[in-house]
Amino acid sequence: MDGPYILPEDDPYAQRPSFWRKHESAVWAVFVCIVTVVLTVLSFPPYKTPEFAYAFAAPAIFWAYLRPSFKLYASTIFVAQAVAWWIMLGWLHNVTWGGIVLLGPLVGAWVGVWYLAVWWTIPRIHSHAPMMRVLGMLGLAGLWVVLEWSRTWLLSGFPWLPLASSQWERSIMLQIASFTGAYGISFVLIFFNLGFAAYGFRLIREKHRGLKRRSVEFMAALMVLMFTTFPLLPEVFNQDRQPWLRLSLVQPYVPQTVKWDPAMGPGIINMLEDLTLKAARQQPDIILWPEAVTPWAVKGSKDMRAFVESLSARSKRPIVLGSIGIENFGEENEEWYNAVFAVTPFEGVFTGYYAKRHLVPYGEYVPLRPILGGLLTKFAGVGDDFHVGEDSHPLVIPWSGGSAVLGPLICYEDIYPQLARSSVITGAELLTVHSNTVWFGQSGATIQHLAHSVLRAVETRRPVVRVGNGGWSGWIDEFGNVRETVTDENDNIYFRGTELVKVSRDKQWIGYTSFYVKHGDWFVLLCAVLVVLARLLIVFIRPPEEPV
Repeated sequence: MDGPYILPEDDPYAQRPSFWRKHESAVWAVFVCIVTVVLTVLSFPPYKTPEFAYAFAAPAIFWAYLRPSFKLYASTIFVAQAVAWWIMLGWLHNVTWGGIVLLGPLVGAWVGVWYLAVWWTIPRIHSHAPMMRVLGMLGLAGLWVVLEWSRTWLLSGFPWLPLASSQWERSIMLQIASFTGAYGISFVLIFFNLGFAAYGFRLIREKHRGLKRRSVEFMAALMVLMFTTFPLLPEVFNQDRQPWLRLSLVQPYVPQTVKWDPAMGPGIINMLEDLTLKAARQQPDIILWPEAVTPWAVKGSKDMRAFVESLSARSKRPIVLGSIGIENFGEENEEWYNAVFAVTPFEGVFTGYYAKRHLVPYGEYVPLRPILGGLLTKFAGVGDDFHVGEDSHPLVIPWSGGSAVLGPLICYEDIYPQLARSSVITGAELLTVHSNTVWFGQSGATIQHLAHSVLRAVETRRPVVRVGNGGWSGWIDEFGNVRETVTDENDNIYFRGTELVKVSRDKQWIGYTSFYVKHGDWFVLLCAVLVVLARLLIVFIRPPEEPV
């Protein structure tokens, strides 16, 4: 008589699936999530491990070769990117916790779109001929660039920490930016990630022997890396530098909690006076102040205007300073601008000034004010909504050796490549960044912000001088090398004081502009073409029966 039927899962002699077999997808998801977060964060400043940028995306790309479900892959990538950007933007807690909560997932989702394209593309090109696989990689690298470019304008724009910024201390990687913009650096890095992952899959998961173990994708990545770096090195090593300007950088380090307190205004003015007269004893050609440093508006307050004009006359030096500009003061159509002014001992405050062209949402204005009304307010406690400047023309500052043509940028404007480029197009010989990083405390934001100035210097082949209220002040040469950093006696960048920096320039770039300045974002257009071409070929060309 037959016994009761035993189900396979109840059969004590049946072979049990291993833990890996039962949970393989979940293990992959956890592994990729954790490794992606760690490698992404470590790739960027303030950490000094930019080499991770060559492999930060490789685990997720490798996983795409294994064809995980879309739902699992997408959710894993979203979590990884949101957490990574929460960590990298953690300094925002000094201003707003809401900004961290919103921006982390937003930027993470933005970057995550690229990984979803990887999930779609990799399995479809894997069995194609080598040239098709390389073309697919080029399309993916191009998509990364297009997405980075979209971050400069979509939803008002927040292109903070493009992949290129990870290499800010690696001069050899930066020079291609003078042709392609920083996008070229990002392209090379993400293309290398794709080649690295392809080689890893070929070695680990495929059974080729001998020369067949070679990866055409990885060799292509190596070729792109070499041809965008080494041929440009002679220009870096063969500089012919010419002494140019002696600049005194005033770093007042006014705490944000008292910056706009009227009761603290007289003390801030006295401190600015002491620091500026001390700076004048350093015999500079020009004295630079940071962003919005005066407690009252230089244009709008007669007393404030008289103070800076008197201070310039007593110091016998031009002063380039950040302050508020109020047009139509006291009238119904009053307009506030975050501005940079020039004042000289003999001419006083110049009539023309630079007004900030890209404002900080919720810091300098509230988006959709007519709709939102008073529901949301600015976190900067001064004035109403600021107005947008529209003029990129530089400030021409007379000094004993002639005239210096300065292209000011305010606050985080140096993260937008098009703003620096337009300043150079209109004649700027030197870019000056006037910032107030006291907002973000003594955090990684300071070095992250500096990394963008390095990119702008290489793109435009112009020296960049940064002067901050508290944080990083100093200057960067045309090749992205940090030449001088303002510090106190303890090598601390967070202090109140002033220091003289001696700016030089490379003779070969005096009076000349870079290919990128002349032609703009042509490389972004090329990348968009690569995306479309790769997509069409993948869809319409069938792979061979056997993988190559």
